[in-house]
Amino acid sequence: MNTAELLVKCLENEGVQYVFGLPGEENMDILEALKESSIQFITTRHEQGAAFMADVYGRLTGKAGVCLSTLGPGATNLMTGVADANLDGAPLVAITGQVGTDRMHIESHQYLDLVAMFSPVTKWNAQIVRPSITPEIVRKAFKLAQTEKPGAVHIDLPENIASMPVEGKPLERDRREKSYSAYHSMNEAAIAISKAVNPIILVGNGALRANASEAVTEFATQLNIPVANTFMGKGAIPYTHPLSLWTTGLQQRDFISCAFDKADLVIAIGYDLIEYSPKKWNPHGKIPVIHVGANAAEIDSSYIPIAEIVGDISDSLYEILRRSDRTGKPDPYGIKMRSDIRQDYERYATDDGYPIKPQKIIYDLRQVMGPEDIVISDVGAHKMWMARHYHSDRPNTCLISNGFAAMGISIPGAIAAKLVHPELKVVAVTGDGGFMMNSQELETALRVGTPFVTLIFNDGGYGLIEWKQEDQFGSASFIKFSNPDFVKFAESMGLKGYRIEAATDLVPVLKEALAQDVPAVIDCPVDYRENARFSQRAGGLCCPI
Repeated sequence: MNTAELLVKCLENEGVQYVFGLPGEENMDILEALKESSIQFITTRHEQGAAFMADVYGRLTGKAGVCLSTLGPGATNLMTGVADANLDGAPLVAITGQVGTDRMHIESHQYLDLVAMFSPVTKWNAQIVRPSITPEIVRKAFKLAQTEKPGAVHIDLPENIASMPVEGKPLERDRREKSYSAYHSMNEAAIAISKAVNPIILVGNGALRANASEAVTEFATQLNIPVANTFMGKGAIPYTHPLSLWTTGLQQRDFISCAFDKADLVIAIGYDLIEYSPKKWNPHGKIPVIHVGANAAEIDSSYIPIAEIVGDISDSLYEILRRSDRTGKPDPYGIKMRSDIRQDYERYATDDGYPIKPQKIIYDLRQVMGPEDIVISDVGAHKMWMARHYHSDRPNTCLISNGFAAMGISIPGAIAAKLVHPELKVVAVTGDGGFMMNSQELETALRVGTPFVTLIFNDGGYGLIEWKQEDQFGSASFIKFSNPDFVKFAESMGLKGYRIEAATDLVPVLKEALAQDVPAVIDCPVDYRENARFSQRAGGLCCPI
């Protein structure tokens, strides 16, 4: 066999189901090897879409998603999705074709040093310079991509190396052992929790990656401690739980800000600073912090833990719980706050304004989606509203990119979600700006048979930047654009297209669109005057004493 065939055998050994990507001259040997493989190659319409699909596949499964490009412009197109996976903690392996090693010493058509280029946006990367090292490089790539904190790795394969004959076989996959925290650190945490009067739990995406939601819920319930989750920690505790304070992470103050103001201890579980800077909730570094995670805490002047519990998150929480003697009822302050949060959420249930308020769009979407169904939010003003108002009962049912936060992720991500969970309803929630960045992948969705709904918040501009400009400067500039007819756009691709013309239309249209056997697009005009109204309320937020 040749090197490309050995590479594919190694991918099969890692359990790879899909490779997302585009064909090119320099990756033809890999494509030829994939023809005889159990792995399904999914041809995408843009390399960025391929990387986003691998990104979301990795986030949903915990197994590295794989994307493939050719050299030069194909590889540079791949980078945004690779960087997104790396900062969001999603396991991903990117493979690029490359010129032959005999052309690298001179100026050559489409040649870039891809190892140097991908190095800043990956955990590790390497070029296969000898056929015999292929199994070692692939095994190392998958091990690093999937080891906590997960992220992206990159393999570069020159075309002359790809076609060289080789003997070899994939390396055996190592068995991962649990890691356990030191007893003294758990004792320190238990003592601090037992003494705290107003503790709060802040749970992040690491808890979801560790499948620790059951432990988080048990821990909070037994110790009567309220829980706030980050954008990427949704579903770590059911939003219906009486101790759930829903989502924190908005740049402006919100109800949950009051809980942090009053807190005398923050228990950060699976929390990553990239999700929500501690300077937002602990600006002076005065609130004591307990760090519970698979890795040691990052260094930050506002995040200096009094105890670090590093190891398997579920085991750590159960051990701390066993050592704690905290008793008593939940703080009535927290109960009152949850009541205020829910009241604010429910006030939009019957709102009939048009264009529709973002809170109402999301309220209706939540009513249509089941507890296991999946929404994937793109990036824009709608992301802030999705974070605040779309509540999750289970982990990985509302996916938000909040590390790299790249526009254009929702449609490719929805394709990956439907491949992983074909039995579930999937909705890509996007702004009109993000929609036009990767809308071409709807053809991919139709071709590979992944019916989902794309719900467009249509405001004719870059709404999040408008919101920030108005907050900072009092006016907005350079953010408006025009759109195609989204219904005709969808229909021209063989999809179903819908336009919302009254607030009462949304629920029945969503139900009809989700019942289709082809992808559907819903054009929903949104009233983003709510952005400024929220900023005004947040600016005047007074916490009860």
